[in-house]
Amino acid sequence: MPDPTLHALAEKAGARLKSAGLLLACAESCTGGWVAQAVTAVAGSSEWFDRGFVTYSNAAKQEMLDVATETLDRFGAVSEETARSMAAGALVHSRAGMAIAITGVAGPTGGTPAKPVGMVCFAWARRNGATESRTLRLAGSREQVRRESVIAALEGLLERLDDRPFGKQTSP
Repeated sequence: MPDPTLHALAEKAGARLKSAGLLLACAESCTGGWVAQAVTAVAGSSEWFDRGFVTYSNAAKQEMLDVATETLDRFGAVSEETARSMAAGALVHSRAGMAIAITGVAGPTGGTPAKPVGMVCFAWARRNGATESRTLRLAGSREQVRRESVIAALEGLLERLDDRPFGKQTSP
């Protein structure tokens, strides 16, 4: 049985995307395709979900999403700059009108003082529109960080599908 929270968010996002006439693409690193799994668990998702990119390695981010070597070298894989580049690449390499990107440190290892375990960067992009990004510090086990990341990504998508203007990038 699907996770009820994720399923409800995915259903709501799907209904909003469908009513807006938009397809969704996602570019995922630390979540390993969990957003794509959550949205495709919804019956009829083929009407509003185009594709997902699981780009766990830097090479995959570069090859599949055109993330620049300079971006990765300067800011690192876990950064809002990389998340924004991943979202832009997902739009370039899909038919989607909206994209979600997630990159982070799910743990339990791999964190640094500058980028601790639980630091997750998100981006939401609209074709021919703005891109917004945000960084969250999530607590818990690897599983909890990844699940909370999927929830945050879908909630962020819903916020951006509201009738408010799609503004400049934001950070906490």
